[in-house]
Amino acid sequence: MSGDRYVVLGLAHVRSSWFRDVSRWATSAAMPIDFVKCVSIEELRARLQSGRAFSAVLADAGLAGIDRDLIDLTREIGAAVILVGDGARRGRVSELGVSTTLADPFDRGALLAALDEHASPIGATNPETSAPTLTPSGPTPGWRGRVVAVTGAGGTGSSVVAMAIAQGLGSDARAQGRVLLADLALDADQAMLHDARDIVPGIQELVDAFRHGTPSTDDIIALTFGDGHPYRLLLGLRRHRDWTALRPRAWTAALDGLRRSFTQIVADVDPDLEGEAECGSMDVEERNLLSRSVLDVAEVVVVTAHPGVQGIHRLVRTLGLLETYGVDPARLLPVINRAPRPGRARAELSHTVATLVEPLLGSASERLCSPLFVPEHRRLDASLRDGAGVPTAMATLTANAVSAVMDHVRYQPKTLPAGSEPVAVIPGSLGAWSTSQEAAG
Repeated sequence: MSGDRYVVLGLAHVRSSWFRDVSRWATSAAMPIDFVKCVSIEELRARLQSGRAFSAVLADAGLAGIDRDLIDLTREIGAAVILVGDGARRGRVSELGVSTTLADPFDRGALLAALDEHASPIGATNPETSAPTLTPSGPTPGWRGRVVAVTGAGGTGSSVVAMAIAQGLGSDARAQGRVLLADLALDADQAMLHDARDIVPGIQELVDAFRHGTPSTDDIIALTFGDGHPYRLLLGLRRHRDWTALRPRAWTAALDGLRRSFTQIVADVDPDLEGEAECGSMDVEERNLLSRSVLDVAEVVVVTAHPGVQGIHRLVRTLGLLETYGVDPARLLPVINRAPRPGRARAELSHTVATLVEPLLGSASERLCSPLFVPEHRRLDASLRDGAGVPTAMATLTANAVSAVMDHVRYQPKTLPAGSEPVAVIPGSLGAWSTSQEAAG
């Protein structure tokens, strides 16, 4: 074991005394470590994703970039996270997966003891020595609220239908005021529909709260609004481009926190589901993070559409995309908004939808629910303008349909197929050119 050394990534404030001390101990061989100094959070992330093995990250606890995403990224490669200084700050992030903390200043013995306990040396010569198991921080076990996703092509009334479902579910006394309407669309409209005078706090503040800790249920509820409606409202993005401020792991933790705080969540989401596997762009996958993450946990997915040629075409296309993404057709509830009242016209629409989805869904089309027809309400716009919510008949109709689907379908969480997880490529593992190949090239 004499040749084993710890490879440590370091990041600290300018003029941090401990940063200079660790560097001096490493260069003078006073400690068995290789200390790689980083000048920014971006450099630290790049080194963690480079494929090289690291034992630990030693960072200043007061840095703004030390958040849930960075800690999870470090632990995913098997490295420990050790924070230095700022006791109040350490208390906030200790639950995110930080291995241990060190007071500032600290001596060589304290650092070496922390590395021996939480990190693994690189280049171990003893094959029987196993590295300590690092369990990534994740959702805590326990009860979770039920999620309903509402989506549809633009202009089909999905935001209003989401309001109706939340109003109908929240009016049930059994809900105990724990129903949430979450605006998770990139072009958020719920603030306008509810005449929200304040646009803060919203989803951005919720995600930011989970970057550096785990807020309590009361703290989460305080980030939502309750203005005379039987449900709480989580405001969405203030601008379309603000999706770039949402950290993926922080949002995943925030969604889990919402499910721990509310019995039922109605999420207004976009129908865009493309990820890296479909289009080769991780940026597109992160842009569609809200929709993809909600559909992974939703028990019922409501898809809105308008009657007519274009409306039914968009409905069928969206149903096919959702099934391709992995949503069980039995959990899909098509909703024809502003539907005609004659029974014959509705029967024709149902037959058309069933005929068109069969080539897309195959035998799974038999499990698809029949469309729910929501008639047009003449006073709907006036009711929304006056802050009275949607008509009671519309709220009751949609909420009862959603509850019926929940009661008849047993939800199974979406699982990735074996081998679909990305695998880091080890330098040199792709093989080498043969002599004949070099000559041919």
